[in-house]
Parts: sequence; structure tokens; C-alpha cells
Amino acid sequence: MAGVLDSVNQRTQLVGQNRLELLLFRLRGQQLYGINVFKVKEVLQCPPLNEIPGRSSVVRGVAHIRGGTIPILDMNLAIGRKPLDNLAECFVIITEYNRTQQGFLVSGVERIVNMNWSDIHPPPTGAGKDHYLTAVTEVEDKLVEIVDVEKILAEVAPANEQISAGVVADGIGERVVQKHVLIVDDSNIARKQIQRVVESMGIRTTLKKDGREAMEYLLGMLEQGLNPLEELIMIISDIEMPEMDGYTFTAELRANSSLNKMFVVLHTSLSGVFNAAMVKKVGADDFLAKFHPDELAKRVNDRVLSISGEDLLGESE
Repeated sequence: MAGVLDSVNQRTQLVGQNRLELLLFRLRGQQLYGINVFKVKEVLQCPPLNEIPGRSSVVRGVAHIRGGTIPILDMNLAIGRKPLDNLAECFVIITEYNRTQQGFLVSGVERIVNMNWSDIHPPPTGAGKDHYLTAVTEVEDKLVEIVDVEKILAEVAPANEQISAGVVADGIGERVVQKHVLIVDDSNIARKQIQRVVESMGIRTTLKKDGREAMEYLLGMLEQGLNPLEELIMIISDIEMPEMDGYTFTAELRANSSLNKMFVVLHTSLSGVFNAAMVKKVGADDFLAKFHPDELAKRVNDRVLSISGEDLLGESE
């Protein structure tokens, strides 16, 4: 366990190489689950929890950690199963998603494994629509299920998807009626959130679940004689995705002479200076931390105005 705890913060060199490291954990039983180490800030024995009134049933309580108060979510409850018991013997994985910190209660933490995103695959098609997985993989012939944490958080504390007045120019969608936005994200919840914001602006969208699928879509357009630069307003892509991550996807776009001028915004629950540096390294046009509808709408709005030959909102007055 000490090795796991000591190594959580030493993994940043893998991003940009289509690689990741998974922290493996268990809930009830022997099934292995995984979470990207980049989301993990700390792993610790479950501390004393204080109940809070009106809390979601998934939130077992709050813990005072490093001078702050962090909600602790029961991962097993969150995916529709029985609550974990013997809390004193459980562990808490402290994570940072979408600019907030939260802890996930698990029964045990195993180890960290180094993986290639090409070995991470979408959930089986027979898993249905209500599963809590973004991907699956194998470690030493054992199935590892990667949990859709964004789906869990959206159910516990639904995000505001309304765009504030004044953020979007009037009639913005009418300027690009023949164009659309390509949204790339492995989380169904995240794809739908972005889609609803963009379509509320009157702009069409196309959805793809990972970088490889998006690249195949763009190459398919070229084969049909279509120019993606003329068809698409922009690409909004997650970073962490099975098959091909957002950094690798962007780098491949920049290496393709027919696609290297695509406007790419990396939109991710990862945050920090490190990601800003990686955006510059792979050649993305912008970086946006999830999920803030006004900020997302402003990026789309400004891009539409720039390609339609207009000044940015507020600068033409």
C-alpha cells in the first residue's frame, strides 16, 4: 500500500504518449476496477465521516482532510449496488474532477499499472445504456472495468447546463447553418452535456466516443471528397479516451496535411499547468476544464464569429 500511495503523484511523463496509468481497486467481491492516476490526488484509510443533512444517499458523509472538507461517495452505491460496510477497513480515493475534489469509498486498493490507451476499449455493446463504465481492459488476464466517474457526479450533483444571458451573440447559429461541431468524448454523459450546450446555440453537432473513431470519421470525409475544414466549425475533444487519447488525436491531426488546420479545443476534467503545457506541445488551439456551460459556449461563439468574419462578441461595439 505504501508503494501505491507514494507513486500516485509521479506519473505525468506518460501523457502525450497515448499511455496512462490506472489505479486498480475493488468494491465488493473480486472484480477489479480502474481509475486514471491523473485524477487521483491521494489514497488513504477511510477517516471518520460526518453526516450532513439532505445529502445524496451515495454520499456517506464528509471528511476533514488537509484542512478542507471533502464529500465521500460510496462507489458501490453510486453504480447501483449495496453500500460498502466496515468503513474503518475501507479506503478513500481522493480525486479532482471538473475543478472539484471528492473522495470515493472503496473496499480495497490494489496497485498501479502502466497501460497504453490502445489497450483500453469501449464497454461491450451488450452492456446497455445505463452502465457505469467508460471502458474496459485486461490486466494479467483479468477484466478491469473503468468507471464513468462523470456519470456518477452528474447524478449526485447535476451540472447546470444553462447559458447565461449575453454570452452568445444573437442569431449565432444562423451564421453557420451548413457547418457543425465535432464532439469527441468517451463519457456518454459528457457528450450529451456538450451537445445540449452547443445545440442550444442553434448549432448542429456530431458525436464520436474516442480519438480513433473521430479520426476515422474525418478520414472518411476526405475519402468522400468533403473538406472537414469547410464542414466543421471546430472539434471539442476530451483528453482521456480509450483507443486514442485527445493528445494523440490532436497530434495526428497536426501531422496530416489535410487536417492540420482543424480548430481543436481540448475539453477535459483534468486541469492544471501541466495540461496547458501539453496543449501547446501537441498543437491544440485551446484548453478548457470541464464543465462550465458559459465558458464552453463562449469558445464556440468566438470561433463562429471568427470564421464568419465578425469581431468577437463585445469588441465590435
